[in-house]
Amino acid sequence: MIMPREEPKVVVITGATRGLGRAMAAEFVQRDWTVVGCGSSEASAASARGRFPEPHRLDAVDVTSDTEVRAWADDVMRELGPPSLLLNNAAVINRSAPLIELDEAEFGRVIDVNIKGVANVIRHFVPAMIENGRGIVVNFSSGWGRSTSPEVAPYCATKWAIEGLTQALAQELPAGMAAIPLNPGVIDTDMLRSCFGGAAGSYPSPEEWAKRAVPAILRFDAGDNGRPMSV
Repeated sequence: MIMPREEPKVVVITGATRGLGRAMAAEFVQRDWTVVGCGSSEASAASARGRFPEPHRLDAVDVTSDTEVRAWADDVMRELGPPSLLLNNAAVINRSAPLIELDEAEFGRVIDVNIKGVANVIRHFVPAMIENGRGIVVNFSSGWGRSTSPEVAPYCATKWAIEGLTQALAQELPAGMAAIPLNPGVIDTDMLRSCFGGAAGSYPSPEEWAKRAVPAILRFDAGDNGRPMSV
């Protein structure tokens, strides 16, 4: 009897070389998934490769560069095929300040990483996922993608954009796939410390969060397409 071939379990995680992304990568590895991740620097990617050796793959990729993302995606999929899960986690936050005090470069950096970076990754991975007829796209939003606070206006703008972008993408995907905006809640990360200072330590660590979040993400299916989710 010929048994059906099991699809390889490949997850792509942007921002996977530190913080929340790295904690998720560790949880996926424990569950026998092959992790493909990227970070913004070669130093962070090299550190992550030391923790997650082959068959896992960690690369330095500037997600704001469509050219770099295209080359990375093409190389990854030649080696491993289309991913089953695509987690757009890479993001930056502005320094805490009123909007009128943030210059064009500061505002533009947040827009470029948090919105254009997500679009670049979707543009170069999702067509192969569609051709493969399966896959879940999870775009990381925020509590500040569903509410607002002072001094983080650029970040709020990008995460509200991710909510809309993801729900529009959900309407474009074929049956059997899903795009989901995910609010991860409040986590003790470097990003949170830039806003909350030492008070961030009263919230769960990335590792604590990932132990709950990864099983929840693995339960997402096509029936969740377009649904705003939270962990």
